[in-house]
Amino acid sequence: MSDIKLKQWFVVYSKPHAEQYAQLHFRLKGLECFFPRLLVPLDGSKTAEKVLPYSRFLAARLKLPVELLEVIDIVEIARLLTPEKARYLNTVVENRIRSSEQYLKAVAATFPGGNVKCLVEKGTAAEGIIEKAAANKSTLINMATHGHSGIKRWLLGSVAEKVLRGATNPLLLIKATEEAKTEGEANLRSVIVPLDGSELAEQVFPTVAELAQELKLEVILFRAYTIPLSALAVDPEGYYVATDEQLIAAMRDEAVAYLEKKTEAIKKLGVDKVSYVAEYGLAADEIISFARKTPDNLVAMCTHGHSGVKRWVLGSVTETVVRHSGDPVLVIRAT
Repeated sequence: MSDIKLKQWFVVYSKPHAEQYAQLHFRLKGLECFFPRLLVPLDGSKTAEKVLPYSRFLAARLKLPVELLEVIDIVEIARLLTPEKARYLNTVVENRIRSSEQYLKAVAATFPGGNVKCLVEKGTAAEGIIEKAAANKSTLINMATHGHSGIKRWLLGSVAEKVLRGATNPLLLIKATEEAKTEGEANLRSVIVPLDGSELAEQVFPTVAELAQELKLEVILFRAYTIPLSALAVDPEGYYVATDEQLIAAMRDEAVAYLEKKTEAIKKLGVDKVSYVAEYGLAADEIISFARKTPDNLVAMCTHGHSGVKRWVLGSVTETVVRHSGDPVLVIRAT
């Protein structure tokens, strides 16, 4: 099927068959459909809406159907009602559902193409998000790391963290900073891939390669290196002796050799623009620092994929980057 026919097929069938189109689009290119749809949880706040520029960008560029989701926590609503108003719980819930439906429809209208579903579910926020995404383990969950619903805050440590630890889906987390916008589309130019030398961390490569090709991104492989405490000499008083410059140079050479090898591996996956950076220092600190100096990027990291995030690749590095980086972080589940 030619590109022209493929585009014509999409125009005719985009609304009822967009997910099938996404799958066909990647099969024709010899790729698996890595993100067949985009699930965007919202809570009615402007803070949570700061995820939307990225959602619009990905939906438009990857031709993804979008599901906007708001979960109504009836137990939480009931807890906040005064005893005098408790008897009106059903009415309060019904009004909240109608309000949420209208809100989601208004948000859906900001997506070009119109292939957006609006879903209002009852339950706890994290469980509702995880359950909805579980219908297809490849669904990309795209959410802000905090927001305010008038009932509870989404903080990394509450809803977002529960989703991060409980879902087996890929997850794109957007830090909702004060300066972040809710309108328009985001712009991405590069994807930073932190590595620690393990095969597990490298499992992010196929997804990164697919994203890079579809979104025209530069791939930047990143490795931080430092002297392990076990390699440091200690003087008679118990203090560490100054680090040997030769040892640091040897570690840098090792890191660079590894990155050069992985650069070639990424290129073999069809990515044209690949570079690498090796920095001396603690991994999380250096990743965050480098990302802040790199405009319009996202950081892509891999986690153990068996039972949510019981264990992180790079130890606690991924969690630290997610918590403290101001840049988008894509978390991919290892197999």
